[in-house]
Amino acid sequence: MIRVRFSALALAVVTFVCSTGLALAQSDADQPNPPRQSWSFGGMFGIYDKAQLQRGFQVYKEVCSTCHALSIPFRTLAEPGGPDFSEDQVRTLAATYQVTNAEPNEKGEIFKRPATPADIIPRPEAYPNDQAAAATLGKAPPDMALLAKSLKFERGFPWFILDGLPGLEYQEMGADYIHAILNGYTKANDPQWNLYYPGHRIAMPQPITNGAVDYKDGTPPTLDNYSKDVAAFLSWAAEPNLLERRRIGLRVMIFVIVFAVLLYFVKKRVWESAH
Repeated sequence: MIRVRFSALALAVVTFVCSTGLALAQSDADQPNPPRQSWSFGGMFGIYDKAQLQRGFQVYKEVCSTCHALSIPFRTLAEPGGPDFSEDQVRTLAATYQVTNAEPNEKGEIFKRPATPADIIPRPEAYPNDQAAAATLGKAPPDMALLAKSLKFERGFPWFILDGLPGLEYQEMGADYIHAILNGYTKANDPQWNLYYPGHRIAMPQPITNGAVDYKDGTPPTLDNYSKDVAAFLSWAAEPNLLERRRIGLRVMIFVIVFAVLLYFVKKRVWESAH
């Protein structure tokens, strides 16, 4: 009797798993996940490509910054491991922006001044706050500073387990998503249809196409390159200390392994002495 019930339960579980798998497969066919790209900063030993980050910032500045804020200080653009612009370049770049001074002048007046490297990159002039952006666009465009970390999608079993394992972790999900969204405008007659956006309806019409940004280093001005470069830059902007965190993690792992080996030999020596 117990064996019959167990068989019935097993059959029910198998049926449920199969039906769920078919439903997920049908759902994935309608709403595919972003294709996984190859990134220089991927994996435990990955590093950012300085030239790619500089091109990505150019794409942000010339295209994305008309609507999207990027709430990071100018000075971070000169930090090692990132775009690594020179201090003079950052100072010159900052001076092209106007910011509202935090303190009034001697007359008690609030005034605008050229930005310095210590200032946060200002919001787009056309949309000084989320309310102004929403009133014009219908919805405020997200701040891009943390965009690459906030974008997620379901990978399903067993990937969501493997993605969290050391050495196998999937930390480039946001970059893949940004790249896919920018390449997902596949219906020329519908500028707001996107293959990879949930529901396929996105508020942002296609923001960039081939030839929109002129690269000075000879990199082909294609949509694929723009997408990869700005996705890499936004990944760095969301976590500029990623490489240092990985280095610390690697040192900790080495220490733990060495400590475990030493403990093993100490235990072995103690047991040999006891016998």
